Formats: sequence, structure tokens, C-alpha cells
Amino acid sequence: MNEKYSIKSRVVGVDIGVEFTTYALVDIRGFILAEDRIRTQDFPDVNDFVSELSEKIVTLVEENGGYELVRSVGISVPSGNFLSGCIENAGNMPWKGIVPLAAMLRDRMGLAVALANDAHVTAIGERVYGSAHGMNDFVVVSLGHGGVGSCFFSSGSPHLGTSGSAGEFGHICVEDNGRLCGCGRRGCLEEYASKRGILKTAREVLEGSSEPSMMRTLQELTPASIGLCCDRGDQLAIEVYRRTGEMLGTGLAAYASIVDPQAIILTGELTQAWKWLEEPTMQSFEKHVFHNIRDKVDVMVSIIKDSERDVVGAAALAWEVEEYSLFK
Repeated sequence: MNEKYSIKSRVVGVDIGVEFTTYALVDIRGFILAEDRIRTQDFPDVNDFVSELSEKIVTLVEENGGYELVRSVGISVPSGNFLSGCIENAGNMPWKGIVPLAAMLRDRMGLAVALANDAHVTAIGERVYGSAHGMNDFVVVSLGHGGVGSCFFSSGSPHLGTSGSAGEFGHICVEDNGRLCGCGRRGCLEEYASKRGILKTAREVLEGSSEPSMMRTLQELTPASIGLCCDRGDQLAIEVYRRTGEMLGTGLAAYASIVDPQAIILTGELTQAWKWLEEPTMQSFEKHVFHNIRDKVDVMVSIIKDSERDVVGAAALAWEVEEYSLFK
């Protein structure tokens, strides 16, 4: 091999979402050099998906410096298991059951492939390029439209659990006999601190009060539109985020009391409402957290852009896997 290619300086980060799959060529500093995407839902057969994604990645790489510079591939996907390299029983993806996606892509591309769930990938990205840089003990919590996920690092390593399923923060119980969750249980945090949870709270607030509110006239009720109502002084909208923050703070306090982190880093689309969530969340957090760590845990919002977080995190994951190539 040519001497100038002896050190691989690039990786590919892949973010597989319910609607779109984004893939990007990323350099060793975390800069996105090139990026594109395909529609996930266009491929109900995972074999067709792997074929298309492989071809698209090769084309992107060859148009931007060549395949010889690429070391490995990292994948972020819901229900991804880092230990097995499989998507395991994803409820909202087009492929059901156990899908050995990392092995399939590795065989197709001839490169090392690492795969993990989106919360795990986000945590790695935060440690390498984001708010957790330099930290060894921290929690990342993703507040997304689809749900609530998390991953925590202990002594510099992610805690994955015995089977790779650790970090299901969205399914801790915050209200006894509360709202029915998609997991089949009641009172899960995800039913209060996700998009659907916030909308349920908004409807409860509106139904329980006769006060005027701009929320009643919205064409579409969304977390963003509720936030705009808060910006205009709508007291019922502010109450929606107060109740949401109270539940979130209770859950975060339980998490912090167990793992004693340096920081809790919040990511995801719903952090855009943090200015309305912050006060009730922190009041609830300080009320419920174990007294010995009160005022010792920083709760912050990620500094990485939402549009870049997943592919950059997947790229950081790619550097974690042992190098392998058919072309060495």
C-alpha cells in the first residue's frame, strides 16, 4: 500500500432514523467533510437497505478523497446493541426481530463496523467532541420526539449492562398508576417528558381550566408551538412545561442519586424549550436528589448542533472498533 495511506484519517458516521438515514464522511477532528441521506422507509427489506447504503457510502467516499483513507464505519440506530452489533426488536423501524446489521454492512463494505443505540452514540459523541469532553463520569439524556433515552459513562467507559440494554431511563416510573406507556406499564417518564407526553399534558391542562389560552387556537399543537405561547406569557402553556419539568427533575434526581455523575447532559429536540423547562426541572431535581450530591451535579444542555450530533457521534463510535479491512 502507498505510504501516504498507511494511517487512516477518516471514518463514516451513519444515523439511521425512522424516516431518513444520514451518512457522512468525518475526519479525525469531527468535521463533516461530505454528507447525504436516503429514505429509510423506502427499504422494507433490510438486504435492499444494506445494498443501497453501501453503494451510496462508497460513492460519497470516492468523490471525497477515496476509500483508502477510510478506517471504519459507525452506526447509530434505535434499539441498536453495541455488544451484539444487532438491531434488536425495534418497535418503530421497518425491520423486525434481530437484525445483524453491523455484520451485514461489514461483509458488504469490507471495513470494520460498530453499531449502537442512539443514546449510547450520543454519549460517545459528547465525550469526544461535546460538553462531556474531559469527563469520566457523566450521564447523557436524550429528550426526543420519539421518547427518552440515556447512556452513562462510569470511570471513562459506557455502562452497557449484561446484555447491552442498560440506560432505559424513559421507562423508570415517575407516577404510580400513571399514564399507560407503549412498553405496557404505567407511569413511565417517557409518557411525560417526550413529545407525546408534553402534548398529553397540554390537553390535560386545557381540559382542566376555563382560562383563555393561545394553545386553544393553534392549528397544530406541538412542543415548539407551546413554547411560543410561553414566550408570549400564556400561563397555561407555562404550566405545561412546569408539570413536564417537575416530572423530568424527579427522574433526573433518581438517576443522579444512583450514579453520582459529574454532569447530566441533555440533548434532543425538546431541549429547545429548556428556558421554560429549566426552573421547574431544577427545583424538582434539588428537592429529590440525595443530599450528599446536591449542588454537585451540573445539569446542562449539549453544545453540539442537533443536525450534527448523531452522525458525529456515530463517527466517534467508529474509532472505537478494532480496525479491519479487506483492502490492507
